Amino acid sequence: MSIDLNCDMGESFGPWPMGNDAALMQHITSANIACGFHAGDPIIMQKTVRLALEHGVAIGAHPGYPDLQGFGRRNMQLSPDEVYAAVLYQIGALQAIARAEGAPLHHVKPHGALYNAAAKDRALADAIARAVRAAGADLLLYGLSGSALIAAGEAAGLHTCSEVFADRTYQSDGSLTPRTQPGALIEDTGKAVEQALEMVRRQRVKSLDGQWVPLQADTICLHGDGPHAVEFAQALFAVFKREGIEVKVKM
Repeated sequence: MSIDLNCDMGESFGPWPMGNDAALMQHITSANIACGFHAGDPIIMQKTVRLALEHGVAIGAHPGYPDLQGFGRRNMQLSPDEVYAAVLYQIGALQAIARAEGAPLHHVKPHGALYNAAAKDRALADAIARAVRAAGADLLLYGLSGSALIAAGEAAGLHTCSEVFADRTYQSDGSLTPRTQPGALIEDTGKAVEQALEMVRRQRVKSLDGQWVPLQADTICLHGDGPHAVEFAQALFAVFKREGIEVKVKM
């Protein structure tokens, strides 16, 4: 039994820091690096790529809506063609930086509102999958387990990685509880670890209304901007090791 542990990273901007990427890198296997649209900038991208290389962590692009002020968490009415171009642009930017550092790009995971929209909107999901395919047919596409994005990636001939969340709660349809609703975030380390183990061992999660929801857990996400991110990462890594669950990147 194995699981990939990924984290959204590189979300600082200029002199404004966000998250503790250096501490988190020691406990994850893949990093989703912001590409400048919702967070990050060229120098931050370069530093985060170097940090991932130093720790042997797989490098992924984390493209979002062009929404720095809203951190990419606000819905935007972009057409599929606009989403395709925006995602391809962001992948290309990180791809170039990674190549200059001698590192391959491993995967792509959309961010925030774009991720949530593509989980349900097949047209947007297809646009993202096309962009990933155009950037490199060997790239993995990370998406919410059971979502339209996973289906679109498979239809495009991509290798997909079904993602689950340790620090977010779920609705009975398998979607994430919107951040605007109470109980959307899990802030207790014990609860996050308990949910993660259930997802990995039994491929299911209990929704906020108490229903068991089946899912496929290839990779678990932690949000690097969360106040308990380092604590969660340390706890998850230690518990998986104790339980004989290998933490490794999906190839």
